[in-house]
Order: sequence, then C-alpha cells, then structure tokens
Amino acid sequence: MFKHWLMIFAMLSNCYGGIFDWDVALSRLDELNALSASHDLWENPEKAQALMKEKNRLEQKIEEVRSVETILNDNLEMIELAEEEGDNSLIVEAYDQIENLAKEAKKLQLQSLLSGEADENDAYLEVNAGAGGTEACDWAGMLLRMYVRWAESHGYKVSYLDETEGDGAGIKSTMIKIEGARAYGWLKHESGVHRLVRISPFDSNARRHTSFASVAVSPVVDDNIEIEILEKDLRVDTFRASGAGGQHVNRTDSAVRITHNPTGVVVSCQAQRSQHQNRAAAMEVLKARLYDLELKKREAVSDSQYDSKSDIGWGHQIRSYVLQPYQMIKDLRTGVERTDAQIVLDGDLDDFMHASLALKLGEATFGGADRISDIS
Repeated sequence: MFKHWLMIFAMLSNCYGGIFDWDVALSRLDELNALSASHDLWENPEKAQALMKEKNRLEQKIEEVRSVETILNDNLEMIELAEEEGDNSLIVEAYDQIENLAKEAKKLQLQSLLSGEADENDAYLEVNAGAGGTEACDWAGMLLRMYVRWAESHGYKVSYLDETEGDGAGIKSTMIKIEGARAYGWLKHESGVHRLVRISPFDSNARRHTSFASVAVSPVVDDNIEIEILEKDLRVDTFRASGAGGQHVNRTDSAVRITHNPTGVVVSCQAQRSQHQNRAAAMEVLKARLYDLELKKREAVSDSQYDSKSDIGWGHQIRSYVLQPYQMIKDLRTGVERTDAQIVLDGDLDDFMHASLALKLGEATFGGADRISDIS
C-alpha cells in the first residue's frame, strides 16, 4: 500500500507546483475574490463574465486537489487507528479508498497538464475524407461518430456547423462545435490523418481496403481575444446548402464559404437558416483557425504535422485503425495500442489523448501505464 501513498503524494506535488503552481493559484484566487466583490464589477459585463469564469475554474481546480488531500489524510488516520485496534476490515476498506484515490490523483495530474493558452476553451472539430471515394467517406463518417460519442460520454455539448454528404455513404467533410470545459485541451492532439484498414463492405469481392481521413481541431476564440481579419483578404462564396433542412435550404443560397487568401484557410457553414447567420458563424470558425495557426507557431510545432493542406494519405497518419485481418488501433506518435477496436470506435479515446498530452509536454511520469486503470 505504501507505493500508493508515494504515488498520490507525487501526483499532488505535481498539481501543487510547476504547471499548477499552488501558491500562485491561491494568491490569484484571493485577487479574483476581491475583484468580484467590487461594486462596479458589472459596469463592464464582458470583463465581469471573463473574471467570474476564471474564478470558477480556479476554485474548481483548488477544491479538487484539496479533496484528494483530505480523503488521503482521513484514510491514513483510519489505518493508524485500525492497526492499533487490530481491525483488519478497516485497513482493507482504507486500502480500497486509497486505490480509488490514486486514480483520481492520476486524473488531476493529467488535467494539470492542460495549461496551454486555449486549453480551457471549447473546440471546433473538422473531419475530411481523403482520396478513395465511398470508402474514404464512410471512414470519415465513422470518425465523426467516434468523436461525437467521446464528447457525449464526457458531458460535452455537440452542435453541427457544416456537412457535405458522401455520394454513396458517409461524409466528404463536416465541422462540429464541442462545448465544455477543456474541450480543446483534450482534443488538440487529435489533429492529423487517421488510417483505416478493413474488409470493405462496399466491395463485392470482400477485398481489404485502406482509407484515410483527416481531423483538424481549433479552439473557439473567446471574446477577449482579438483576431484582426481584413475584409480585402477574404473571398466569400455562397452556395445552396445540402442535407436535411427543409424547403428553405433547398431553395436559397444560404450556405457560406470564406477563403482567407493570405493563409489559404477555407471555412464554410450551412447549419443556420440565413446567409447572414452562416457568414457570422463561418467568421467565428475562421478566427478560430487563424488563432490555432498562431498557437502552433508559438509552440514551435512542426508545420507538416498540423498543415491542413497536407496530403491525406500514406506517410502523414498519426493513428492506424486495423480491423482486418486482426484488430489493432495504434497511435504512431506515442506507441499506445488497443485491441478492442469497436470500443475505441465507440468513443473510448482517453488513453490516446492522455498519452499524446503527456508526450507533447515531456512528462515521463505517465510511462508506466498504458491505461488509466493500470495505476491501481
């Protein structure tokens, strides 16, 4: 059991210092409490909302760490008393509590790594089918379903902004908005090309096919972040929206596509009923994409890894999903492997996200367990 105490203390120490500096956090919370009590706080509603949002998030982080510390101390006291009284049942109960606490501390340690400028933000997630016609479109649809399932299982809200259906099945492209705490932080390393190997359900000869689709993740830009976009740098095209939407969608050119000429970034939206609404939504997505490009430059990440215009094919994939002749999903960056392919495709992506996050931040403390459950 002693190893669990050491593990929890080490994890708490990581949450207290470094990425989540405990003294700085407490000092900042005192400052936010004083500011929130100011009588003129709501004279500037946007500033007040941002302040209260930061205050609530910081309070939550501090309370989470304090809760783990309290439960650990309570169980250590219980063990000490149980040993004095020779009550083995209490010792076993405390041991079980400490094992569960180790998992919670592991979770907090991972969350403490989400320290990027936009990690707390909501996220836009875009899926595009690669070359390969119906096969690739079907694979893109499977990826979309996987991420929607992941988001819903974590209590996030999902809304659809744009979608182009495949000719025979699946989707050619789609964009969704995922709203919830740390959505971008968890999803940001999912950007890249995803490769599928399977027996094609569309091949009458039941041959094995390889398909590709790309995923791009951008943070939703907060109101307090200014992104300058010049009108002269934009090309705006309108077109008739596709998919479900009723007679209005079929009769009018309400969908909007915006191209940012200096960067080549292209975004589109057709989820709203009017052209004006779709343009406003597309501009928000464009701001997010440009902001994401700037974040990547600051983080000195290889352009080729995040270039949305790179080839969606061999040599660019970040993860391989093999369904035939065996089942194996492997992340090519972290080496994490899973053989329960269907569970992963149903949205169980936490192992891959945790490993990518730890790898990107150079954290060696996560190397001992491929799955969170291995910590016990």
